[in-house]
Amino acid sequence: MTHDGRLLRGSRSREAILERAVSLASVEGLDGLSLGRLAAATGTSKSGFFAHWRDKEQLQLDAVEWAARQWAESVVAPALRAPAGVRRLFALHEARLKFYSDGVLPGGCFFFTVQTEFDDRPGAVRDRVARAMREWLEFIRRLAAEAVTLGELADSVDPAQLAYEFDALGEMVVTHSRLYEGQVSFVHARRAVLQRLRALCPNPALLPED
Repeated sequence: MTHDGRLLRGSRSREAILERAVSLASVEGLDGLSLGRLAAATGTSKSGFFAHWRDKEQLQLDAVEWAARQWAESVVAPALRAPAGVRRLFALHEARLKFYSDGVLPGGCFFFTVQTEFDDRPGAVRDRVARAMREWLEFIRRLAAEAVTLGELADSVDPAQLAYEFDALGEMVVTHSRLYEGQVSFVHARRAVLQRLRALCPNPALLPED
């Protein structure tokens, strides 16, 4: 029982550290995760900290995993509750915008920050970030392909191209909302995707008008 309690406390401590790491990295990037600073920020002793991670790279890799899980729970899961097809695709975009507008992360988006940080730096962290981005785009592509199969997007739609546009329009919100447009950028991003989907949908009544 004592052993189980220690394992549970260790798991909670690890989760708390990773949550803080992802939050900090959304602002400063993964290289900004000083082991000593993160230990202090989470109230963890250095010995306790190194019980979880042997080095900084492993911490970075685990932070990417944690951020991917957070994204799946906060963005992907709510969208999957919408009906399959064009409504699910739009629900995914709205869930993403909500994640940003709610200020879940102080930097807006963990993956937006770290993909620009590691795009030219070969190694395990870059590979893991790239895999997360590929999986995200592939998920959007599958939803678009499903909508085509259901007849809710025109047969001429290229799901991969639409996924690229969809992601780019969502990503722009991260910088635009923080640098100069504020909340207006969320209106623009929502409307841009909505109008694109309505134009491609044989039955636009499935989607909101605005």
